[in-house]
Amino acid sequence: MTRFSLIVATMGRDAELRALFDSILAQGMPDTEVIVVDQNADPRLEPVVADYTGRLNLIRLTRDKPHANAARNMGLAAATGDIVAFPDDDCVLPEGVLAHVARAFANPALSVLTGPAAAPLGGLGSGRWREASGPIDPTNVWTSVIEFNLWLRRDVAVALGGFDEQMGPGARYGSAEGNDLVCRAIAAGNLALYDHALRVIHPDKRLSDEAAERAYRYGLGLGFALRRHAPLGTALPFYVRPLGGALLALARGRRAHAAYYWSTWLGRVQGWMG
Repeated sequence: MTRFSLIVATMGRDAELRALFDSILAQGMPDTEVIVVDQNADPRLEPVVADYTGRLNLIRLTRDKPHANAARNMGLAAATGDIVAFPDDDCVLPEGVLAHVARAFANPALSVLTGPAAAPLGGLGSGRWREASGPIDPTNVWTSVIEFNLWLRRDVAVALGGFDEQMGPGARYGSAEGNDLVCRAIAAGNLALYDHALRVIHPDKRLSDEAAERAYRYGLGLGFALRRHAPLGTALPFYVRPLGGALLALARGRRAHAAYYWSTWLGRVQGWMG
């Protein structure tokens, strides 16, 4: 049986982490390794870890400085599973998802597997998602990857050096680190597949106050990754759409929407230049 290492970088959440742990227990794969990288300045996770120790194969690591990709890479260095994944601390794994992934990795040629975000109330979560499953390449990777639904053979992830620590939450280029990692995997000759039926549940934060606040930072990350990996024809729509969205929202008097799209566009432009 494929053994998994699930690496969870966490800060500021405990009830959500319990929900994730319960969903892992429900998978019925007791050999699954769960590595929690605790970035909290307080001991809030101590009762959570105590409650699940002995029920989960649980390892707790700590970091003083919050940085999502540094925490993920710390967990990757400690992982022992054949397959690694990086669920967010507010995710929930649907029933049977680990068995689904294990069946896919029965193909020895497969190195990377991805799927879309699922919204808690059903349907797909925020983002643009491919409708067709199949191989990932530099033209379609941008609608095929989200970090919390990204599965890799551990030896491949380690050989690639893990996530780029210039990117992701806590870094200047605040997003698209998963796209970057998959692009590097493909460039190294690895087979990466997108499975439209493979879902991980995550809160849908599009156009929320939180999404608006992080729009510029996330735009920086995507622009940086597009410049690094995307053909120009693939990258162009990612600049046209938010600019058009800002102008349309402004014309309709939706100032909050306009600010969100403008911040997204400005971040992507500056990320490209960076």
